[in-house]
Amino acid sequence: MSTGPAGHVTRSLTVPNSETARRAPLRRFLTTDDGVTIDAVYEPGGVVYDGSGDGSDASTPSSDHLLFVVAHGFTGDADRPHVRRVAEVFAQYGAVLTFSFRGHGASGGRSTVGDREVLDLAAAVRWARELGHTRVATVGFSMGGSVVLRHAALHGGPGRRERRGRTEAASDVDAVVSVSAPARWYYRGTAPMRRVHWLVTRPEGRLVGRYGLRTRIHHRDWNPVPLSPVEAAARIAPTPLLIVHGDRDGYFPVDHPRMLAAAAGDAGELWLEPGMGHAEHAAEDGLLRRIGDWAVSRAG
Repeated sequence: MSTGPAGHVTRSLTVPNSETARRAPLRRFLTTDDGVTIDAVYEPGGVVYDGSGDGSDASTPSSDHLLFVVAHGFTGDADRPHVRRVAEVFAQYGAVLTFSFRGHGASGGRSTVGDREVLDLAAAVRWARELGHTRVATVGFSMGGSVVLRHAALHGGPGRRERRGRTEAASDVDAVVSVSAPARWYYRGTAPMRRVHWLVTRPEGRLVGRYGLRTRIHHRDWNPVPLSPVEAAARIAPTPLLIVHGDRDGYFPVDHPRMLAAAAGDAGELWLEPGMGHAEHAAEDGLLRRIGDWAVSRAG
């Protein structure tokens, strides 16, 4: 193991079934439009990740090489084992860019629990485009699942673009996958969500977040309240959207994904997974591979 930014320990990961190890990944601090520094890691796919490289020898991607931008859930970060496992699987299908939302891990700022985080994802997607990728899929889990919906709704342009001889709707991303996301804000209908609200709204809860969960949470309420996930889902078309949810999700019951799918209309596809719980921890490798297949087939 080696130590990454801000003393974070990163573990060596080898992507299964890769025939050869590629060059070291690129790790960089990005700056969002509101000035927050975001810790991000770019992996070309099929790499050995030891967290020690400065990225100077990172592989140059093919412009057609699909890139997955992974948006983790609340209290996660780019170096958490469950996020690294997701990245390992997606690396079998393309390049992967993981990052830590504001207030998480080595990133700066404080978490706004899904509001300003859309700027963090925008910075990551912008870097993906700067690296030369013409095909980008965002995959978000729980809080990250709501963020990828809002990002796709807010950062899709009204113009048109030419690609591979086709004229398409302009958008920052080519496919969106939202896993275990809420449909509406302020939901408190389950015990886990009542605990999350205590963590976010109470001073003692925010202390637990900082020292127990390595997550620095902002004390201010939303003002204004951001676009809700269900409102965002209605604005994503024609970008392909996949909604994935477990029928045993302890945080958000199945009316949430059904609301999102109904709002998305023909652009949305719903996978209601039998026996699955919540977010990254519950997403088995087989499901992640199916998501990888879906993204490759839909992202252009």
